[in-house]
Amino acid sequence: MRPTSSSIRGTVTEAVFGCARERGDRPALIDLGAGAVYGYRRLAEEVTRGASGLVRRGARRRQVAGIHVDNAAAQTLAVHTVIAAGGVAAPIASRSGRMAELLAQWDARLLITTPGLAETSLRAADVSRVRQVITFGQARDTVDFADLLLLTPGPLPPLDPSVQPALLAEDGGVFTHEDLIWRMHELDKHAVLEKSDVLLVTWPLACTLALTTLVGLALMRGSLVVVAPGLAPDELSATLHDFGVTVLTLLDGAVQRV
Repeated sequence: MRPTSSSIRGTVTEAVFGCARERGDRPALIDLGAGAVYGYRRLAEEVTRGASGLVRRGARRRQVAGIHVDNAAAQTLAVHTVIAAGGVAAPIASRSGRMAELLAQWDARLLITTPGLAETSLRAADVSRVRQVITFGQARDTVDFADLLLLTPGPLPPLDPSVQPALLAEDGGVFTHEDLIWRMHELDKHAVLEKSDVLLVTWPLACTLALTTLVGLALMRGSLVVVAPGLAPDELSATLHDFGVTVLTLLDGAVQRV
C-alpha cells in the first residue's frame, strides 16, 4: 500500500540530507568519470547553499529548471539544488536534440549545465525563455555554480511535499516530493540499503528518474555511491574489488546485492 501524506513527512531534501551533517566527511558520492568526490556534509551544504543562491538570484517555487550535464555528480547536485530551492528539476539527456523545444515547452527560466556542454546549452537558451545559465565551472556567458555558494545564505521556501512538484521527466511526467520519497521507499524493499553498503551505479544519465530515486535512497540510508556508467567487464570486476562494492545496478534496471 502506498504511504499516505501523513506517513511521508518532509521534503525530498529533508529525507535525503536530513542526517548528512552528522555523517560529517564520510564519503557520500564518488563519480569515477568526472573525478568528483563528495562527503556527506559537503554535499548537503552545497545543495542548501546553492539552493539559497538560486532563490537570491530570483528562482521561484514551481519554476522549471532544465538540467543538461555530462556527469552524474553534477546531475545529482543540480537536481537536489533545484528541488531544495522549491523548483522543478528537469534533466535533459545529453544527446537530446530537443533541448530548446523542451525548455520552451516547460517555460523554463533557468538552465544548469557543465562547461563541456555550455555552448550547446547557451544556444538552446537563446531560443527559449531561459534567463540565466549556470555551470559547474567557468564558461562564457554563464554563472559559475561556485558563485552561488558565496552569496549570503537566506531562508529556503516552505514546501508542501504532497503537492509540490520536484521532478519533471522528458516525457512530461511530473513527480512531487511525496512521489519521489515513496519511490525510494518502494525501491528499498528490494535493495535494503544500509550505511555500510557501497552501491555501484552503472546506469546512463538518461535514466534520470531511476538515478534520482536510487542515489537519493542510498544517500538517505548513509551508503557510499560510486558512479561509473558504461564500465567494460574487466573494469567492472576491478571496480567491484577496489571499492568493496556490496550492491550493483544491472542493465535491466534491477539492483542486486553482490
